[in-house]
Amino acid sequence: MELLQNKLRPNKIKDVVGQTHLIGENKILSNLVKNKKIFNMILYGKSGIGKTTIALALINELGMNYRILNATINSKKDFDIVFEEAKMYDGLILVIDEIHRMNKDKQDLLLSYLESGIITLIGLTSSNPYHSINPAIRSRCQILELKPISNENIIKAIKSIKKVLPDLKLDKKTIEYIASLSNGDLRYAYNLVEFCYYSFGPSFNVKNIEEIITKSNLKSDKNEDEYYNTISAFQKSIRGSDVNASLHYLARLIEAGDYDIIYRRMLAICYEDIGLANPSMGPKVIAAIEASERIGYPELILPLSNAVIDMALSPKSNSAYLAIHGAINRLNEGNIDPVPNNISSHPINYIYPHDYPPYYYVKQQYLPKNIENDIYYKPKNNKYEIELNKYNQIRKDSTKK
Repeated sequence: MELLQNKLRPNKIKDVVGQTHLIGENKILSNLVKNKKIFNMILYGKSGIGKTTIALALINELGMNYRILNATINSKKDFDIVFEEAKMYDGLILVIDEIHRMNKDKQDLLLSYLESGIITLIGLTSSNPYHSINPAIRSRCQILELKPISNENIIKAIKSIKKVLPDLKLDKKTIEYIASLSNGDLRYAYNLVEFCYYSFGPSFNVKNIEEIITKSNLKSDKNEDEYYNTISAFQKSIRGSDVNASLHYLARLIEAGDYDIIYRRMLAICYEDIGLANPSMGPKVIAAIEASERIGYPELILPLSNAVIDMALSPKSNSAYLAIHGAINRLNEGNIDPVPNNISSHPINYIYPHDYPPYYYVKQQYLPKNIENDIYYKPKNNKYEIELNKYNQIRKDSTKK
């Protein structure tokens, strides 16, 4: 039996639900269709918000040959067959679902065909491609982020189900309840309607839905703002060294099943809030994330909770965060002198520090002339940074003797 979500899948870009930042008058995807052009691209965003639908709508409107593979399910042999077909057709579009899970063998194969232009790639992923996709593949693609679908658009989409289920009769309260449970995931809304339709009949209601919903498709709360509030509270609790609050918000995010945002936020906190006060925290958190990905739910709560406790109790420093933002802000002010001649690619009077033991330090011009006295890094009062700067001061003092 064909699923409701597939019966309702649009064939044209203009009929795709949501994604108005990419679809509409003078928007990227609509213009590609208008100009009959396609480029290598990666579509990323949460499940159920239209990645596959957009890929198929583009292909349909452009009338091109295509194949769909899944990086997890399909073997290297499957990829080989598609590449041979691409040669026969003198090019085709390859849609790769879960592209972030491609192993090295498949990646190496794909790269050569992307280079030749025989394959035009549309990669689909729910993981941030800047973190999860091979840089060599990523650099050959335009990356387009898809947004969660608004409740208003999901409500409109639910009302349109009558096109394929003409006897469906849902009251306003039921439709709004389904949309709130979906939290931006249109596929979830369609599947829930279809399940309830065949379980309770065409006039099911909120009470019927509550009979089968043990955990909603929420991201911490029915309110989208509360989801982002939870992410913010998670970081601020770790930054504030409140271990119990940190665990509370971690639990909320785990219950929402949003592991990618947990991983990204934990890594950001390591380098933004803990930083040089505890430089070993970054590798420890990466190890916890890798362990979580290997063992999966529910056991992943263990490495994550261990890491979050460690992070909350760790000494904190935002000196590196402030330093790089200070450097970027200075650069954006403009009027920066050229790189000094002594450290340019064809240096004049460069002094090689390794020729100056025991500290291998020699004073010379590094910053451009008009900002030579700028100071971006200002150490915080923690053991690691104190020791770092103590040694740095010894190096500088050595040139005064």
